[in-house]
Amino acid sequence: MSTSFPLDSLRVRFAGETDVGRKRTHNEDHLYLPDDERFAIVADGMGGHASGEVASQLAVDSVVDFFKATANENAMTWPFKVDRGNRQEVNRLVLGIKLANLKVFEAAQRDEKFHGMGTTLVSMYFLDDCAIIGHVGDSRCYRIRDQEITQITEDHSLLNDYLKMKRLTPGEASNFAQKNVIVRALGMKESVQVDIFTEAPRLGDIFVLCTDGLSGMLADDEIHEIARAEAELDKACERLIAAANANGGVDNITVVLARIEPL
Repeated sequence: MSTSFPLDSLRVRFAGETDVGRKRTHNEDHLYLPDDERFAIVADGMGGHASGEVASQLAVDSVVDFFKATANENAMTWPFKVDRGNRQEVNRLVLGIKLANLKVFEAAQRDEKFHGMGTTLVSMYFLDDCAIIGHVGDSRCYRIRDQEITQITEDHSLLNDYLKMKRLTPGEASNFAQKNVIVRALGMKESVQVDIFTEAPRLGDIFVLCTDGLSGMLADDEIHEIARAEAELDKACERLIAAANANGGVDNITVVLARIEPL
């Protein structure tokens, strides 16, 4: 079921869905749709023996708990040093993700069966005047505006590093043997760098948060076409997942849509 919240003179509506896919035996993805706060999260866990599922759930729960606990708190009481050059709500998102990273890392150190677990995370937080995207890993945020789809986040993957260094052509990238290697994720180290992007939403925009189980199975243009074709966001999520499964469904598939609507 979709949910919606006022956004200045507009409204933001959320919907999301997750699916195990066609090749995996269990789902290591997790998502969060808002109840009070206007923010959503998608996380894609990594690690054997279901520890990826533990990592993604722990990360999502940690960010949500931090947001709820700090709703009315002064930044001076937060667990990490804040960047005074950022507005408080940017710091709040960054610190929530950093705290999630530390919790995943410490859990992996405490229990041998969780050693090496980690998770990607992409989150979007809507304020009245902007939207803030916080991101670690290769789960993505797209913006669909008019007839264009734009990837806002940059994948923290070995494949993307090779593409940036021009060591691979786009044609070679599809056959790259290490395309699933992540170079930055929550839980890999005691601390983590969080990428932050700020957007100014417009009426009609659709933002897509997704794991690589979706983006790896569908071209950007396919995501754009399906997300815009459905008036009901729940139906759009179902169709995106069905299309990813139809193309192979080699990984867990998770998608959250956020659409800017009239109030």
